[in-house]
Amino acid sequence: MSSSPVRDGRPARGQLFIVSAPSGTGKTTLVERLVQCVPGLRLSRSYTSRPARAGEQDGVDYNFITREQFERMVHEGQFLEWADVFGNYYGTAAADTEAWLTQGEDVVLVIDVQGARQVRSRGIETIGIFVLPPSAAVLEQRLRGRSKDSEEQIRRRLEVASAEVDEYAQYEYVVINDEIEAAVGR
Repeated sequence: MSSSPVRDGRPARGQLFIVSAPSGTGKTTLVERLVQCVPGLRLSRSYTSRPARAGEQDGVDYNFITREQFERMVHEGQFLEWADVFGNYYGTAAADTEAWLTQGEDVVLVIDVQGARQVRSRGIETIGIFVLPPSAAVLEQRLRGRSKDSEEQIRRRLEVASAEVDEYAQYEYVVINDEIEAAVGR
């Protein structure tokens, strides 16, 4: 990862990293720890149409906006990528990402495989990292342990996870999140 080297008196362009993983794999926790350890690495904050969960803050965890606002931003082409995930919209603002990269900052997007495909289809140079749980049983245990979802939602997330795991070959690196500190180190 770059430490904002200077070229012709300007910071060199930052690198764009994509981290994807099935729901419940711990990708957000992993990336949050990574950002704390790696100088010059910025975590992109997604926009979402879903309501904030207990303890989440607007402008900190996500940019919480209405479904109508989100759809207007989609129509205006303001997203680098966006997706409907389990009935809620999530997206990355293109202008925010471009501003940070231009300033020489490395940016990491925590997005699903659908979003990663959208970014790659734009011809943007990225470094992809796919995070896997140690096993399907551990993933199911983690999803159930979060106690945020109904049984139907858990089954749906597990079905989607199975399909998402098939996408790992589209990424340059694969990290198994068996233990958070070890996974951050890898």
